[in-house]
This record gives sequence, C-alpha cells and structure tokens, in this order.
Amino acid sequence: MSQKSPARSAQGRFPTGLGSGRLWLTYSLVRREIAGRYRGSALGMLWSMLTPLFMLAVYTFVFGMVFQSRWGDEGEDASMGAFAITLFAGLIVFQSFSEVINQAPGLVIANKNYVKKVVFPLEIFPPVLLGSALFHMLVSLLVLFAFMLPVQGGIHFTALLLPLVIVPYGFVLLGIAWILSSLGTYLRDISQVTGPLSTAMLFLSPVFFPVAVLPEWLRPFVYLNPIAVPVEQLRKVALFGELPDFATLALYAIVGLLVAALGYLFFQKTRKGFADVV
Repeated sequence: MSQKSPARSAQGRFPTGLGSGRLWLTYSLVRREIAGRYRGSALGMLWSMLTPLFMLAVYTFVFGMVFQSRWGDEGEDASMGAFAITLFAGLIVFQSFSEVINQAPGLVIANKNYVKKVVFPLEIFPPVLLGSALFHMLVSLLVLFAFMLPVQGGIHFTALLLPLVIVPYGFVLLGIAWILSSLGTYLRDISQVTGPLSTAMLFLSPVFFPVAVLPEWLRPFVYLNPIAVPVEQLRKVALFGELPDFATLALYAIVGLLVAALGYLFFQKTRKGFADVV
C-alpha cells in the first residue's frame, strides 16, 4: 500500500472516531490504492483485466491442451471454451485470496509513518487491501461474463446471487488480513511463507478439479481450504445457473464473521507494540 495516500488530510476533514468518517477514509484510501497501482504505466487500469487473462491463457494451455483436462462428466459440455471459463471462475476467487495474503504481512511496515507519528486508525489498512482485491475481483467477473456470452450464449439470472458468495468470502479475507498484517509486523519471515502458501492453496482447492472426483473420505479436508466453498458456489450461481447451497453458505458466513471478529481483536490487541518494532 502506498505511503502517498491522502490519509493525513482525509483524517483532518473527517473525524475517524465516527463510523461514517472511517468509512469515508477507507473509501478514499481504496480509490488511491487502485489508482496508485497503475499510475505511470502505459496501459493503466487495463492491466487489471490483462493480468487475469494472461493467467487464464497459461493455465488453459497447460491443463486444457497439454494435459487434455476437461470439466465434469463426458456427457457435459467438454469444449475448450467451457473448460476455460470454468477454470477462470476459480482463478478469480484465488487471485483475491493471493492478493490479500501476500500483501497483508507488509501493510503496517509499509505505512510505518502512521504508526509512529500520527494518531491513525491502523485497523483500516486491511479493509483497504480487501477493497482493492474485491475491485479486481469485480473487473475479472466482468471479463468472465463477457466470455460467457459467446461460450454459453448468455448469463444466468442466478448470477444476481453472487453477493451471497462474495460477502462471506470477504469476511474471511478481512480476518486473515488483520491477523497477517499484525503477525508480519513482528515476524518479517511471514511474508516469505505466504507466497508458497498461496500456491499450495491454489492446487489444493477445487480450482482445477471438481470436488466430486475425489474420494469421499478426502472431500471434507478440501473444504478446510478457505477458497474451496467460494470457488464452488461462484461456479454454481455464475456458470451453471444453479442456486447456491444456502446451508453451506450460511455455515461459511458464520465462520467468516468469526474469523473477522477474531482477526480484528487480535490486531487491536497486538497493535500496541507496533511502534517498537517498525
């Protein structure tokens, strides 16, 4: 996260002790974070679409053409286009997860001036990171819908239920971001672990395979992966035109709220020592 954000001036205009002030400050920082990421690049915001498309092309080539992978049973649509959008839907969820856990450990360190010199609500940095990740997720979803038009001939009405999938997932990411941003302040090695961890989460999630192909005894372990449920439920509502599994989403939402609450409490409890270690 850039240190050039207008946090100081925003704090002066909007009292951060008020809920509305913090929301506005968070919104302002999200906008600045997104704009700052692409400032100075020739293609600008276009990179937010090109990056997931590049990943899609690479994985589709490797798994779709080299390994001849297809999704589902032989009776289902086994075309390359159907495989590509199914793979892309899973990668959209993974990308937001990867962005959060790889950047969260360095959030406080990257903004150490606010730790030492300014009375600043440090707890808003993880929500800012989440907001940026969700923005890129939204852009990727628009790309996905654009691909669905020629491949499937339209967009299912069940796509309107996507917030039921994304909101609980956002709570999980937020809790993880609070925890990692605090741990990363004290343990700099955390940032060296999150990269390999995100890669492991990618290949141990149903991004490249449906859970149904696994032995039944192994399936519950897959759902311990925080991106497993969002990947499956996003595909259901966006690609397959099915209603989500409401019971599964309700349980996931409860877990997400719990993770977010524990992450926030952990951050607030440990932030007292930030100034001593940054």
